[in-house]
This record gives sequence, C-alpha cells and structure tokens, in this order.
Amino acid sequence: MYTFFRPNLVITDPDLIRTVLTKEFGSFHDRGMYFNEKVDPLSGHLFLMPGKKWRNLRVKLTPTFTSGKIKQMFPIMKEYSEKLAKYLKEKAQMKDPIEMKEMLARYTTDVIMSTAFGIESDCIENPNNQYRSYQKKILEINPIWIALSVFTPKIMDFFSIPFTDRTVISFYMNMFQETVEYRQSHNIVRYDFVNLLLQLMKRDYVDPDENKITNHVSSTVNKLTMTEATAQSYVFFIAGFETSSTTGSYALYELAQHQDIQDKVRKEIDEILEKHGELTYDAVNEMTYLHKVVNETMRKYPPVPILNRICTKEITLPTTNIRVPEGTLITIPVLGLHRDPSLFPNPDKFDPERFNADKIEERHAYTYLPFGEGPRNCIGSRFGYTQTKIGLVSLLSRYIFKLHSQTPIPLTFSKNSFILTAKNGMHFIIEPRK
Repeated sequence: MYTFFRPNLVITDPDLIRTVLTKEFGSFHDRGMYFNEKVDPLSGHLFLMPGKKWRNLRVKLTPTFTSGKIKQMFPIMKEYSEKLAKYLKEKAQMKDPIEMKEMLARYTTDVIMSTAFGIESDCIENPNNQYRSYQKKILEINPIWIALSVFTPKIMDFFSIPFTDRTVISFYMNMFQETVEYRQSHNIVRYDFVNLLLQLMKRDYVDPDENKITNHVSSTVNKLTMTEATAQSYVFFIAGFETSSTTGSYALYELAQHQDIQDKVRKEIDEILEKHGELTYDAVNEMTYLHKVVNETMRKYPPVPILNRICTKEITLPTTNIRVPEGTLITIPVLGLHRDPSLFPNPDKFDPERFNADKIEERHAYTYLPFGEGPRNCIGSRFGYTQTKIGLVSLLSRYIFKLHSQTPIPLTFSKNSFILTAKNGMHFIIEPRK
C-alpha cells in the first residue's frame, strides 16, 4: 500500500515476519520513525534510535532488565499495588462505578515515576497533580504529528519540529537532573532504574546480578550523558505506564464477563499467596494461570497494534522474489494477526487455555507479537509483565469485578492513540470479597 507518497509493504505471513524481524535483521534494523536528539533530546532513546547508536545502547541497557534487577524493583511495585487496593476499599463499599483504566494508570504512573525518576508522584491519592497532567499532555499528541513522525520524519527534521511538547521536554529533563544531583550529593542508593542509569553515567556498565561474574573494562568513551540517560528514563516511563495500565484494565474487562475464569485465577492467587505467606517475586512467577490470562489479554488487545520497520539495505525477500528497495516502510499488523481465525480459532473468544504449553508449541512463534520479536523486541517485557500481574493480584485477591452498564461490549477503540486504547474508558462495579 502507499502511506502518503511512500510505498509501505504490509506483511502478514509468519515466515516473512520472522525474516524481517530476525533472520534478515541487518536489512530491517530500524523503525524509520522520527529521531532528532538536537531538536528533541527526549527522542534520543532506545525505541527510536537507528543503526549503530541503537546497538551500542541496547547492549548497555540489556543488563538493566534482567530478572535480578526486576526482583530488586519488586518492593516498589508491591507498595503501590497495595496502596491502590486500599484506595478502592471505600469505593467498593459504596458500589460506585469505577473507571479502572484511569485507576490503573494512576498505579502504573506511581510505580514508573518511582522507578524511572525516583519521585513519589502520589497519583493514586491525588490524580490531579502535575505528574499526571504532564503525562496526559504526552498522550494528547495531535494525530497529524504521529503520522508525520512515523511516515515522513524527514519533513519534521527539515523544519526542526520536535515531536515532544517543549514544556514536557523541560519538565522531564529538569526532574531527572535534580534526582541525579540529589542522589550523587547525598550518596543515596535505591534499587531502581535511576540507580542503573547512574551506573551507566559513571562508567559504561551496570553492576552484575548476584552470583554472576562479569569482566568489564571501564571506558570513558561510552558513558551515558545526562541527556541520554534522561531520554532512557523518559521512554521507560512512556512505554511502561500506558501499556501496563491498558493491559490490566482489558484483563479485568474480560474477567468481569467471564466470572468462571475470574474465580479460577483468584483461586490460584489465594493458594499461592497462602503457600508463600505474602506477595513475593517468586509467588507471582508461580501463578501460571494468571500468566495465561495476561497473555490472552495481550492477544486480544495487543498494546502496540502495529509494528514498524524500514528497509535499511536493499534485499530480495526469500521465497517471494519481492525486491524491497532501501527506504521501503514495513508494517506488521499485530492486531490483525492476533485476531486471525486461521491462527487463533474463534478469535473473539477470551480463552487463556490458548497459552497451554502444547497449544503454544503448535503455533508459529511469529503469530503472537505483543512485545515484538527479534533483536529489537521490547527490552522491558519482564518489567511490564511483573507490574501488570502485581496490580491484578492485589485487586483480585480483595475484590470481585463486575462490568458497569455504561461499559460497552464489545469495546470501541480510540483512533488518536499509538497504543490500543478503549474509547471512554472501562467502568466496573467492584465488591469486597466476603
């Protein structure tokens, strides 16, 4: 198809998708989206970076998202999930309709502000504060800017147009810098993403996880600058709060319609919490049915509904004889794949059993892409899973969720968002468990 005046190859064949995302990564290593560190310093992050810059940074940042590092951040997530559950107690007793997308966004904002910026944002208790209003500003991007940045970034480059609002740039740059300076002057160590970025600013590697021995030769050349570190914490924030809160709310939306599945996942949560005595990192990882529920939620509602790549080196696609010239846009319709009846029979049915080991084995690995695939897959997928699951465990262990009459079935989606977002939110009635 054509996007404006540019040819755009849409691929839906799983083997071709594997070719583009993994096998021939050398010809498709960039997203081809707007990236200009000088005009928009917050665009200089891992998601948008091209070529060598991306590879060098990815190597540095990969050790910041190991299971050991997520485990260190676990207490922060747990603290806010419990705050959220307590906050909802009164609402549950009043039987007021609750818009859960908004509530979960306040929870994920508090978690990510704490881990990515070291800031207590208090959005659960105080939703109208500056942190939440700047966050809304980020999401209120004009659809024309989104289209230009994805399909014709050279126009934005030519006119030196920043993609990010200038007030947002100065707010996040100042906030990160203040946090860094405060920690450095007071010798504060806190196990979060800021701490890992500080290590990359001081030297070019992060401390290894416990029981792991790694040899590093520190070099001054590759240390992160303050601006680069700010951009990474910013993208971690953007990628983490909206995707996890939408996934959590879609999961509750489906569980509210399928009380049998809700009961089953709650039973698993109860048993494992009783076994461990409290909510721990290992307890969450033992909840295999909950994992299937989250996976099936992301199948039906993938947070990022399309993946973009650009051809960086001319190639003839194997098995097709299609010659793809350099500069061709590539689009992979993730939502289309996930709702394709030939890949997922009866695709509108919510069925966590699709993620039983034998069913996964039967399917082509490149038909399910909530986090992308290949070398440029989502670096923070472990964090996203953990944050979403902790929120769901805290809520489902205390409350029963039912849909409010103002929530439509099926949902309609907003056309103005990069993330798959339900129009007008999702309202629930929640009841405390007896």
